[in-house]
Amino acid sequence: MILSDKKILEAIESGQIVIEPFLRECLGTNSYDVHLGRWLATYNDPILDARQHNQITHFEIPEEGFVLQPGTLYLGVTEEYTETHNSVPFLEGKSSVGRLGIDIHATAGKGDVGFCNTWTPEISCTQPVRIYAKHAHRPVDLLSG
Repeated sequence: MILSDKKILEAIESGQIVIEPFLRECLGTNSYDVHLGRWLATYNDPILDARQHNQITHFEIPEEGFVLQPGTLYLGVTEEYTETHNSVPFLEGKSSVGRLGIDIHATAGKGDVGFCNTWTPEISCTQPVRIYAKHAHRPVDLLSG
């Protein structure tokens, strides 16, 4: 079952869900919009090896934004830290971001019950697009566990 905004608020009040920072205006009828944080990372090598720990380079998104390029996988971070102690959190795309040709995750759209951390969106795009830090990009749909 997907939690309603009322149930999400009740879970936050009881400590079963934590969202920091929490902004009431980001709460939808059954989701919470998280924001892209300041940092992105890209892989150093053009060919990744599934048997190796592939090295990445971190960089900060400048105030004027950053242009994502097709053919590059970017690892982001959410501004929000979340905890879900009895719910399965989902990271799902907003249609406004999808219409820009941005894909947020290839495989890891669900967290685990007990997940306590920021999210790592796997970002790719179909054409160059400028993005900005702390810009709402995905709601977290919280499911009962």
